[in-house]
Amino acid sequence: MSAVDVGYELPPLRVTVTRADLVRYAGASLDFNPIHWNERVATSVGLPNVIAHGMFTMALANRLVTEWAGDAGNVLECSARFTRPVVVPDDDQGALVEFTGKVTAVADTVATVAITATFEGKTVLGKAVAQVRIPNPR
Repeated sequence: MSAVDVGYELPPLRVTVTRADLVRYAGASLDFNPIHWNERVATSVGLPNVIAHGMFTMALANRLVTEWAGDAGNVLECSARFTRPVVVPDDDQGALVEFTGKVTAVADTVATVAITATFEGKTVLGKAVAQVRIPNPR
């Protein structure tokens, strides 16, 4: 099966997210919401602990697609719904988030990729999809 055939499964991606990653992302995105770094605030609003930024999790999902596509410029569109938070403990292990993708459609020079993102065996992104330009169509 070719990498641009319907049914092709992208190489999986496993990413460990740490509190340091959240601090770096907060600085890059200017999203300093304390639920992403302060346990007291996170738990006071009903969260189990500090959580990863949703857009950071989505960016990691897009890394899966970008690595497969070979160039970020080939990713034409991406979308997802945030279904469950990624809780990031204050330890050296962090939170393991796993990403898989499957080509679900190919039309002209564009592949549709359905993405699955899980944390602790549960889906954290719903309806995650990317449209990817096929660099060398057949």
